[in-house]
Amino acid sequence: MKPSKLMHVVSVIAGFVGVVVFAGAILGGSDNLVFGITKVDALLCAGILILVAIWVQLATIHHMMLEKRGEIV
Repeated sequence: MKPSKLMHVVSVIAGFVGVVVFAGAILGGSDNLVFGITKVDALLCAGILILVAIWVQLATIHHMMLEKRGEIV
């Protein structure tokens, strides 16, 4: 499997987990806890996961361009 394909899969998984955590934090109950942590911490974690997904997706695009030119095996 090419590294760019693996990076793409990791990016999609990180983004999906970020969206699930975000939805859980927004739709969570009134006890101010989500997955055992506070809503603020859950929202911060969701934001970081989404940023990681974006960053890895940019790296995937870069690697795909390098693979197309034959610079990376």
